[in-house]
Amino acid sequence: MNDRRTRVIARLRRARADDCAPLSRLALRSKAYWGYDAAFMEMIRPSFAITGEYIEGWPVFLAEKSSTPIAFYGFRKIGGDVFLADMFVDPDYVRRGLGTLLWSHALTTAGLEAYPHFFIESDPNAEAFYLRLGCKRVGDIISADSGRVLPLLRYELASDAGTTIESSTT
Repeated sequence: MNDRRTRVIARLRRARADDCAPLSRLALRSKAYWGYDAAFMEMIRPSFAITGEYIEGWPVFLAEKSSTPIAFYGFRKIGGDVFLADMFVDPDYVRRGLGTLLWSHALTTAGLEAYPHFFIESDPNAEAFYLRLGCKRVGDIISADSGRVLPLLRYELASDAGTTIESSTT
């Protein structure tokens, strides 16, 4: 078992098409961490399938340790808006700094992609994490996959003058 007090050292890299299956499994393990029952997990399983089209068409990055993905994030456009659509950490590595590492990298990526802001359809269990990092709750959104009402968050990267607010990287 991993010591939760110890930060993990991981290598960040752009995801490749051959990462689809491991990232799909990682996303489901990460979601299950919150205690969702088997029926719920089975219902949402199709929406956690990471595809080559997604990886090739959008910025998707992963953290790996010993060549094994242990966390990842990805952006995509949904209905005309950019979303941080995925951000998952393997349960064995939760609370060891990977979420913050991914977040910092995601902000850099969003800046390079010239996104002035992005949205997050947050799991209720992850909302506090995103709020601590500067996201603002702007409403609710109904999950297309589960029908649940979820927090809709927004993160602003640029001010009206176009200057960068967040620019730190790890």
